[in-house]
Amino acid sequence: MHTIRTTPDNIRLQAIDTNVTKTPYYGINGGFFWEGALLSIAVINDQPLKGLPGDYGSGWYNTGIDTNLKRGTLVWDDITKRFSIQVVTHAGELTVTDKYHYWAQGGVSMRLNDSFGWENDMILEEMPAYNESRMRTAIVYDNLENMYMIVTPTYCTIAEFRTAILETLGNRRLVDGIYLDGDGSSQMLCRYVRLNGDQRQVYQMLTLIQ
Repeated sequence: MHTIRTTPDNIRLQAIDTNVTKTPYYGINGGFFWEGALLSIAVINDQPLKGLPGDYGSGWYNTGIDTNLKRGTLVWDDITKRFSIQVVTHAGELTVTDKYHYWAQGGVSMRLNDSFGWENDMILEEMPAYNESRMRTAIVYDNLENMYMIVTPTYCTIAEFRTAILETLGNRRLVDGIYLDGDGSSQMLCRYVRLNGDQRQVYQMLTLIQ
């Protein structure tokens, strides 16, 4: 399991159309997609990464191929300097102090402090292949608003991935997080790590500004 620790001010959501390891950016893959359409919220200051607010596939919605879903979305409020996880269908439902000073990344809720209800919530949010062994990606944050971008090339279930995160980073006073796209989309690039998943192209990532 590989982790990049950073601060929310050092994160930029970026639309791409290649493998993360072929970009000039350090970072990890983002949310779910289908044929180039973004199926997870990916917005900066109320603007989706690929189009206009309300456009399908732009990053405005948490959605499946045929239906809108309420899914866990990591929200950084740049006014209060606080993270939150908000379960919403689209970016217009997000609660922030100022719509021009935030970013939000959609995924599936982790519920790190809920030992009993987390699995049911994850299933309701339609986490793909949660009980199959796949490569995995997630973002978590701690009580000091540090952010940890996590990718494992080791095939595991969601339950195994969640347990590994809690065991490895449990001393960091984690608050919560979200699962991102996984399997062949689980990709990371940084100074010492290059994980290309199954070499597929992805359409959104979280990059380090510095």
